[in-house]
Amino acid sequence: MNYDVIVIGSGPGGYVAAIRASQLGLKTAIIEKENLGGICLNWGCIPTKALLKSAQVFEYLNHSAEYGITADNIKADFGNVIKRSRDVADGMSKGVQFLMKKNKIDVIVGAAKVKPGKKVEVTDKDGKTSVVEGKHIIIAVGARSRQLPNLPQDGKKIIGYREALVLPKQPKSMVVVGSGAIGVEFAYFYATLGTKVTVVEFLPNIVPVEDEDISKQLEKSFKKIGIDVMTEANVESVDTKGDISKVKVKTKTGEVILEAEIVLSAVGIQANIEGLGLEETGIASDKGKILTNKYSETNIPGYYAIGDCTGGQALAHVASAEGILCVEKIAGHHPEPIDYNNVPGCTYCQPEIASVGYTEKKAKEAGYEIKVGKFPFTASGKAKAAGHSDGFVKVIFDAKYGEFLGAHMIGANVTEMIAEIVVARKLETTGMDIVKSIHPHPTMSEAIMEAAAAAYGEVIHL
Repeated sequence: MNYDVIVIGSGPGGYVAAIRASQLGLKTAIIEKENLGGICLNWGCIPTKALLKSAQVFEYLNHSAEYGITADNIKADFGNVIKRSRDVADGMSKGVQFLMKKNKIDVIVGAAKVKPGKKVEVTDKDGKTSVVEGKHIIIAVGARSRQLPNLPQDGKKIIGYREALVLPKQPKSMVVVGSGAIGVEFAYFYATLGTKVTVVEFLPNIVPVEDEDISKQLEKSFKKIGIDVMTEANVESVDTKGDISKVKVKTKTGEVILEAEIVLSAVGIQANIEGLGLEETGIASDKGKILTNKYSETNIPGYYAIGDCTGGQALAHVASAEGILCVEKIAGHHPEPIDYNNVPGCTYCQPEIASVGYTEKKAKEAGYEIKVGKFPFTASGKAKAAGHSDGFVKVIFDAKYGEFLGAHMIGANVTEMIAEIVVARKLETTGMDIVKSIHPHPTMSEAIMEAAAAAYGEVIHL
């Protein structure tokens, strides 16, 4: 079986690359060993957002009196919350199946191994092997929960994100190790439903990739809903004997023992490149990631890699963009390489976090003289009316030319607002362009205009 393009893996990088290849007239096949849609759709982005929505609804109901509405005997049915999440993921996976048929993409089920000569060996569930050939082979195998020696996941008491999505019953207590997006999203979900949650972070701030002001605000908001936060703390070991696990944590002031039914390891991800045939094919990797150039080409002509198995940002929308760019280059187009400093990052706990570009610290380290503007949602009419006044918008501009260097938001629905900044930066919009662009009132989004005005000393509502 010969193809123009063979894609290994059907996550948001793989299936998007396959569709774009088909659109460009390339005969395409996609190889998947589990479910179409990959981790993001089945075990990541989509089902977690479904869980978080259930938690948000539960939170609303528990605070209904603040909106003048009486609601009694509010309970969360944990089993049905989990079921809804799985139903949403299953529905989305069926949608990808439809897209494969619509775009006449052959779906090959099995585990793939790349071979020299632009061949891929596929082993099905019965152990039978077959070989497919393609002019171009795109590796999009994604990543999985990272394992630490002092935090060995057993799937029952020490779990990763997959188990956290489908626990058979709600734990009374949980220690979340790591405070990146996965860690804080699950911390919010379980805490809102009534689990006693402690977040343990090795670095000085939670959500450590974010601007420090964002980290401080999230910690304050988490503590308000009863989540304990420990920073500059390291989990040394977990004793899983008995019903309650004992987590030994080293802090600045000494050792602490935390007790919890469940320990969630959220300390990052590792690429799924073992047994893929990289060595046999000669494809270079470093520190567990496949090495690629700006067009996702590996060191071996005809072989490409996109998404979480490479060294870029581990985000679904990055994988999708890399897939489209890679295929357009294959088709002979002249696509513009991705600007990885203009990729938005979003975290969907409550309050939400969204950011793009330089943090204040990184902008200064890069040598910029900066103007910084900040507008709190406590001064936003829409936020106050909605009952969600936690958080702020922070914008950073180059003082000399007005270049939009970065934006950092924390608050309700800010993940829906960040795209304005991404487009503005792409179009080289200046700070004063934002100030003079009329934003609708009352909206959360006008906080962007107000923050920009604050940077230039022209803010009205502060």
